[in-house]
Formats: sequence, structure tokens, C-alpha cells
Amino acid sequence: MSSAYVDSSAVVAIAFGEPGGAALARRLGRLESAYTSNLTEAEVLAALAREGAAAPRSLFSVFSWVLPQRPLGEEIARALKAGRLRGADLWHVACALYLEPDPDELVFLTVDARQKAVASRLGFTV
Repeated sequence: MSSAYVDSSAVVAIAFGEPGGAALARRLGRLESAYTSNLTEAEVLAALAREGAAAPRSLFSVFSWVLPQRPLGEEIARALKAGRLRGADLWHVACALYLEPDPDELVFLTVDARQKAVASRLGFTV
């Protein structure tokens, strides 16, 4: 698959050089398209600020932004049927469903185990 929705947990792993972060960065580099929600920007910048780290200039340059133009109630309900998630994690899964209603057409990159399980149950390649 050449397109992926990238959760903020994956971006944080890359930014902080966490275990698996280098592999995620390589995988991002091989994609034709990488998408994320603008919530990722806030979550990642908050994590960097909390740790006193600066954001690399190119950190968000690989992404196309998913900016839903309507409420995501349908996508949220669909995701919740696959499992419970915290609000921000649920938002990311809903944005991925908004972007690609047929999940087997999109990779979902995350390091969050619960989110990964829900995305997998929905049909995303994780």
C-alpha cells in the first residue's frame, strides 16, 4: 500500500527516536502519500514542549492534512463498534475512515496498542 494515515503517536516516536521510530520513519519515506489530522500537530508540539525539545522543521512536511468539513459522527460510531478508545485516539481513527471509508485501502500507522487493535478490526493494515 502506498498511502497511510499516521497517528500522532507514530510522529512522537519518530521525533524522540523511540524504539521503532526509525522503522516508522523509513516506512513513511516509502509512502506515496502520508496523511494526518491537524490534531497531530497540537499533540506532537505539546509533547515536544513538555520535554523541552524543538520541533524539527521538516517534521510535518511529509503530511497532507485531513480536515473534515463535517461532523464525523458516522465514522466515530463505526470506530466505537470496533472498540473503545480515548477521545484523541478515536478522532484519529475517525479521520482515517473519513479519508478512506474502505479501510483495506489505507495503512494506519500508530504505536498505540489499543488504537492499533481497533484500526485492525476495522480493516486497516496496521
